[in-house]
Amino acid sequence: MRILVATDAWHPQINGVVRTLEQTAAALTALGVETEFLTPQSFRSVPLPTYPEIRLSLVRASDVLARLDQGAFDAIHIATEGPIGLAARRACRRRGWVFTTSYHTRFPEYLRARLPIPEDWAYAWLRRFHGSGAATMVATETLRGELRARGFTNLVTWSRGVDTHLFRPEAKTPLPFPKPIFLYVGRLAVEKNVDAFLGLDLPGTKVLVGDGPERATLQARFPEAVLLGSRVGEDLAAIYASSDIFVFPSRTDTYGIVLLEALASGLPIAAYPVPGPSDVVGRCNVGVLDHDLRSAALNALAVPRSSCRAVALAHSWTKSAEEFLANIVPLLGTAGRDHSTLRSMSGTQPSTTGGTAELLRQ
Repeated sequence: MRILVATDAWHPQINGVVRTLEQTAAALTALGVETEFLTPQSFRSVPLPTYPEIRLSLVRASDVLARLDQGAFDAIHIATEGPIGLAARRACRRRGWVFTTSYHTRFPEYLRARLPIPEDWAYAWLRRFHGSGAATMVATETLRGELRARGFTNLVTWSRGVDTHLFRPEAKTPLPFPKPIFLYVGRLAVEKNVDAFLGLDLPGTKVLVGDGPERATLQARFPEAVLLGSRVGEDLAAIYASSDIFVFPSRTDTYGIVLLEALASGLPIAAYPVPGPSDVVGRCNVGVLDHDLRSAALNALAVPRSSCRAVALAHSWTKSAEEFLANIVPLLGTAGRDHSTLRSMSGTQPSTTGGTAELLRQ
């Protein structure tokens, strides 16, 4: 089985979408599924205004059609709503091919943080974009309910995982900063609300890992904070494990893979009680959710670190990949036996009820 994933989010970007796609593809390989990516690396691109680290591809539907015709793919998944996602959507609609999409980012809220664009306008456009797909995958039931209330249809769940071999308490290495260490990992962009964290009156040290358009501004406004830039692999794992509290100030994330990475490292969470943190932390006693973020950060110091990893262990990328497949396999010719066509199948709906491995064996 071969799946093409069209995505505008790709290297050198470091974010949750890229990490999700990479880890899912690796898990799919172990399940005997081949994944190919259509990314900005295949096209000329220009920098995104206000966020030059992100490149916008100069791509046409005909470019995508050529790739699809050559690849003989069994399924097409459109991961993002950017130029590549739009071109892939047009190509599929032009040929009458079935495809799935995923909703990773609250673009209406992100746009409003930068430009005077009403959220309703942006959501109307997103409804049209995703509505032409056979299924739209979302990370949590909470988000599924929110989007359904906004008129989205064909919503199914695709959870997230974490690499518990990389992110682990044993990776701890002493950091040369006064304790307690309050850590943030993620993009330094206005929608991430990082200044709400840096403005808190907390003891010890605030450490930030990540990069983005707000880095220089944040460093100038909060010179006492330690900004380490982007870190990956064992270096990042060591920073997680060596910190005391993970502070997640975003109010707009759809999930937050960094939350699972922190928990896998034995790090309690402090966050607002909003979708994303509420879905991950819930009532598991692995963090504190409070509209007073300072109170959440200080009270989280009393959370047992041992309980954090246990929650993370329940989230694997294999399970995530199986859910991804469970949303796609029912859309194939006959439960995975005939992958020769992507022609639209009227009335067919995806299923999120397991049994994916059995379907692939049929």
